[in-house]
Amino acid sequence: MSSVPPPLRLGTRRSVMATTQSGLVAERFTELTGRAVEMVGVTTFGDVTRADLTQLGGTGVFVSALRDKLIEGEIDFAVHSLKDLPTTPDPRVVIAAIPPRDDPRDALVGPVKLADLPSGAKIGTGSPRRIAQLRMLRPDLEYVPIRGNADTRIGKVASGELQGVVLAAAGLGRLGREAEIAQIFEIEEMLPAPGQGALAVECRADRADLVELLGVLDDPRTRAAVTAERAVLNALEAGCAAPVGAYSADRGHDLILTAAVVAVDGRRAVRKSTAGASSAPTDLGRDLAAEMIAEGAGTLMGEQAH
Repeated sequence: MSSVPPPLRLGTRRSVMATTQSGLVAERFTELTGRAVEMVGVTTFGDVTRADLTQLGGTGVFVSALRDKLIEGEIDFAVHSLKDLPTTPDPRVVIAAIPPRDDPRDALVGPVKLADLPSGAKIGTGSPRRIAQLRMLRPDLEYVPIRGNADTRIGKVASGELQGVVLAAAGLGRLGREAEIAQIFEIEEMLPAPGQGALAVECRADRADLVELLGVLDDPRTRAAVTAERAVLNALEAGCAAPVGAYSADRGHDLILTAAVVAVDGRRAVRKSTAGASSAPTDLGRDLAAEMIAEGAGTLMGEQAH
């Protein structure tokens, strides 16, 4: 009698967004491998703290508790929004797979497009990157920092407290909330966060069997693109709280990488593009960051920190 292997334990944050995207990954994994997956809810510091995420240093606040459970062996693998992952590698864990990316762009939820909002309208977003770029487009609006899950944020528009909120298009899509989107910002208008729209499937580095098994979920083209974007962020020594946008478009064997650092007042920006082989995405990102630093990107980021 053949023994059925036990279900793999997938650790996920408890929010609707996190459980939805973890569920999508689990379904696809079972479809490809036949292995059952059991979801394990984990509460992270980022979920319980009331502090403004930008004051917490941004990256990692939703990640560390899941990683602790991985290291301790309480879960077998975890699914993260890639843009939440710190860019400095942790040698104990490995990103075994980056599935095909969803829409990387930002979206405005509200009754009308950004251009049609009256002067002084209040827009909610907790991201300095979004605020800086929105100020370039509409300096006459008021940008309000907000916390909470997508439902909470969208609820502030429904109640009239805010005239709009900006969220990731991919997340709204996964939650089935596309009907509430008034506008999706093109990449030229608003560069997304590095890795936005992509998920990371992480497991312990010493589980070679599991690394190989989870590898069925990996999309090499998405991995190359987001690796280039994250290399820019890493070289600029910036966390997700910094006003850095980056997007890498796939063109056959090449990547076209665009990145920007925007002053928080929206009045100045260092924005550059480059192209290079998708086989060397880290070098591409580092080289672009070096060019940006040479043009004053570090100064703009220093102003943001003070």
